[in-house]
Amino acid sequence: MIRVRDDLRALEGYHSAQVDVRVRLNTNESPEPPPPAFRDAVAAEVSRIDWHRYPDRAATELREAIAEAHGVDPAQVFAANGSNEVLQTVLLAYAGPGRTVATFEPTYQMHAQIARVTGATVVEGERAADFTLDPEEVIRVIETFQPDVVFLTSPNNPTGLVEPADRVRQLLEIAPGLVVVDEAYAQFADWSALDLVSEDRPLVVTRTFSKTWSMAGARLGYLIGPSWLVAELEKVVLPYHLDAFKQVAGRLALRFSDEMDDRVQQVVSERDRITTTLADMPVDVFPSGANFVLFRPTQGIERLSGHAVWQGLIDRSVLVRDCSSWPRLENCLRVTVGTPAENSEFLDALQIVLEGGEAGQPSNEIVGSEVAADGENS
Repeated sequence: MIRVRDDLRALEGYHSAQVDVRVRLNTNESPEPPPPAFRDAVAAEVSRIDWHRYPDRAATELREAIAEAHGVDPAQVFAANGSNEVLQTVLLAYAGPGRTVATFEPTYQMHAQIARVTGATVVEGERAADFTLDPEEVIRVIETFQPDVVFLTSPNNPTGLVEPADRVRQLLEIAPGLVVVDEAYAQFADWSALDLVSEDRPLVVTRTFSKTWSMAGARLGYLIGPSWLVAELEKVVLPYHLDAFKQVAGRLALRFSDEMDDRVQQVVSERDRITTTLADMPVDVFPSGANFVLFRPTQGIERLSGHAVWQGLIDRSVLVRDCSSWPRLENCLRVTVGTPAENSEFLDALQIVLEGGEAGQPSNEIVGSEVAADGENS
């Protein structure tokens, strides 16, 4: 019998519990679909696609639209099938066997997962108990391991914290290789590393259409970086990797930035409502600059462990992210900001569970905690 590569045998796939619930707040998707005008525009253009022809290999019009939105040159843009493929392409080009990739944990699990799949060695720095990143820890990791690629996620997933600009600048000053800032949730935060991208810095910033653009179903992501770095990615990306539909959908979505901005403001407002309400409950709440909130029950009885609270919410048909068994995240849960009605239902259900009240409609218990969620930076 043939065997998978030895270095992959210990890895697990990227998956999450699938539960039939009324309120699904576990994968950081947009709570609202795209505007009807966007769907109509996509339908009209898709009807004119030459399906018997390969798509534009360079995704020229899409890259031009993204470049215009960010005020950069199209040569600084690389687009792919979700930000995970963007990350994979970067790591294929700049990591791999014999090279080292650094992360600061806890953070988005796919950075280390993809790095290991490409054959790279992964080293992990440690965040403080409040999930902030000590500058001395950054120096220790860089000086000890001299990583070829360093990842920061801002806002960080699953903690929600926004990395201060000084931390990114510090990395750019001392890192010997490439710095990747994953900004899947940047539109919900108050600053972006995009302002630091230039031709003379080994920095790339990755983004996704899945969150604020309500396009998780399309699987489209991109990065902004130096043009010389983007050119090198062409050596490892598969030919015609980005299909014609995605190129159309991404280009048209950028025409609806006003609608996107309105939705971002609604999500931020609801995020603040969730955070304020949780502050009056027996939970620790961590500051968030994203479209989700991480929290930890503080009552120390077994019935109110993180996983027990997660199960209690499921019994009331509300699904949040169970991080309680992840390293460094004992008893933590993460809730995605949904619609106002969904958020209210979550908060009401959580209050009842924390007070030890009877659950709603019981469901089969889900044994064990989730490993990771389907989707990108979710």
